[in-house]
Amino acid sequence: MVDLGPGTSLVFRRGDRTVVPVGGGADLVTRGKGRYAVTDVGADTWVVARGATKRNTKSVPLGDAGARLLLDKPVPADGEREFQLAAAHYLCTQHVAALLELNRVNCVFDVGANSGQYGKGLRRFGYTGRIVSFEPVSATFEKLQKSAENDPDWHVYNFALGREEAVQSIYVDWKSMNSLLPPSEYGKERYRRFAKGRTEEIEIRRLDDVMQKALEGVEDPRPYLKMDTQGFDMEVFAGAGERISEFVGMQSEVAALRLYEGSPAMGEAVAAYEAAGFGVTGMYPVTRDPATGRVVEFDCVMVRAEPN
Repeated sequence: MVDLGPGTSLVFRRGDRTVVPVGGGADLVTRGKGRYAVTDVGADTWVVARGATKRNTKSVPLGDAGARLLLDKPVPADGEREFQLAAAHYLCTQHVAALLELNRVNCVFDVGANSGQYGKGLRRFGYTGRIVSFEPVSATFEKLQKSAENDPDWHVYNFALGREEAVQSIYVDWKSMNSLLPPSEYGKERYRRFAKGRTEEIEIRRLDDVMQKALEGVEDPRPYLKMDTQGFDMEVFAGAGERISEFVGMQSEVAALRLYEGSPAMGEAVAAYEAAGFGVTGMYPVTRDPATGRVVEFDCVMVRAEPN
């Protein structure tokens, strides 16, 4: 038995327990005799770590939201960009998850799924509706299948989406950057992987031709369109035809600096999406140029300007 103070005790059957005072009337009870360091970071929040050395953790309030950012150490100037991108990735996923809930989305079209990172992120953030993923590259599709195999409402398809039905060559062996478009001059300078690689023939279908099957069994469909197709998003969007009006929200990777020849500029893409009735709710940096710090691509998140 461990005495935790007036009127409070912990009873256990076997083994030792150690009481580590945390502060503010709180205690941490651990098994065994291990040592722990407790750091008070303010606002009734403590960081507990193994070992005897306290961490130099700084707590930064994020406005009036009640959220706090915990920093183990100051971010050096040469690590600021990496820190910003990591924070943007988290905030984008959090924003999308909240947007899906607020707009009662029950089917996410995940176009350019790669190995399933986006779908996994949605599940981690609490989305429980249907996911329909499209990945045309055969080796990558096998990884996507494994990601979705134990999720009965995550459907996967081994073809690409575009403006029209076709069979076309896609550049592969570029890891997560496989594309139907060749690299731009800037892209070749930015990424060594573009200097080599092979092509693979894939099938392309229109989004409006696959929507009926994808939405089977979804009551009162409220779909959301996510596109990450390495310069091909506008082609995917065009393939939705008039059925794009059924989507309550969308997101697209838009390029401030074009990595692929023939891909649209950011302004052109956003203007096309706005013309279809969407409005921007968030822009999150995806990659930056290492030499200048300029943003190369943004995740552009949008909803209907006039709610459905």
